[in-house]
Amino acid sequence: MNKVEFSHVTLAYGSNTIVRDFCLTVGQGEIVGIVGPSGCGKTTIVRALCGLKNPESGEIFVDGKPYYSRAKHVNVAPENRNIGIVFQDYAVWPHLSVSENVGYPLKKKKVPKEEIARQVHEALSQVSMLGYEKYMPSQLSGGQQQRVAIARALTSSKDLVIMDEPITNLDAKLREGMLVEIRLMQQRLGTTIIYITHDQEAALQLCDRVVILNQAGDICQIGTDEQIIEAPADKFVFQFIGVSNFMPVIEKNGKYYLHLDEDVLYAETRPAGWIDGPAEMGIRPMDMILDDQGLTEGVLTQAVFLGDMYNYFVQIGGREFRLQRSTLDSLDGREYKAGDQVRMRLINEKYYPAEVKN
Repeated sequence: MNKVEFSHVTLAYGSNTIVRDFCLTVGQGEIVGIVGPSGCGKTTIVRALCGLKNPESGEIFVDGKPYYSRAKHVNVAPENRNIGIVFQDYAVWPHLSVSENVGYPLKKKKVPKEEIARQVHEALSQVSMLGYEKYMPSQLSGGQQQRVAIARALTSSKDLVIMDEPITNLDAKLREGMLVEIRLMQQRLGTTIIYITHDQEAALQLCDRVVILNQAGDICQIGTDEQIIEAPADKFVFQFIGVSNFMPVIEKNGKYYLHLDEDVLYAETRPAGWIDGPAEMGIRPMDMILDDQGLTEGVLTQAVFLGDMYNYFVQIGGREFRLQRSTLDSLDGREYKAGDQVRMRLINEKYYPAEVKN
């Protein structure tokens, strides 16, 4: 059974339409990420699911039951939707202890004290916070407070949880650990999670599928991490997910050139995916391979060691581009430094129509 379904939902604030004709189905036990730039409508979509924002049109279903339908005059109250929510800023009440924070949704539902204690204990065990029941939020780290927020969401609903930028306020190491903990918890409980973020890497790491919205709130692509990385639907997706280089390209006399301040050869036969007419090449930094036999020439202007990779900046045809090389590849003994003349092979490139400039 599908857990959540958005059917042709349009959302607006006054005359400003945020999301148009939004359709999405989330399966039972699935983690689906909704990703896009700030202002694209990510949070507005989940506010509608929670009953905090009424759509202009369309329907929302959970477990096949209508939660909202303007046409059918259905609008289930937020408190009756049984959806757990985890916010970016934790939103734990500073005057309540850990157990009181986690048990609050149950207290609001007038659940007996004995049952509240049991469910609080179970929720805290899922987020590795047993033993902290009497602590106040001021005694906890940011990561611990976020665990409390997740536990509280689980007492609201183990079936469906919305996470809105839940790890943004944590440092890099805690963010990585929290993503692992969320996935492990989800696997234990079978919880359906809708994960809202602008952090593409976190979404790709955690989610079964990712929905990518553009600035206008339109869905550009829905897919797994492999589908989105290997087969981006359009230039926006390619550019939004990960680091990328874009270069104008042309064909001359059966050969293919980067059309920069000067034309730089990069292919002697028609590249896969080539499109006729004014075009741009999109290429990832890891797909610009340093190779003495490569066709493309440039000058290395900067080299930065990042632990697991080297970050290089290379000037090609009067413009600078980023190139990355894994530390494993560097075991060939070849060292590169600023000022070196280098050759490259370009692989896995994508081609898009060039933007027309007025």
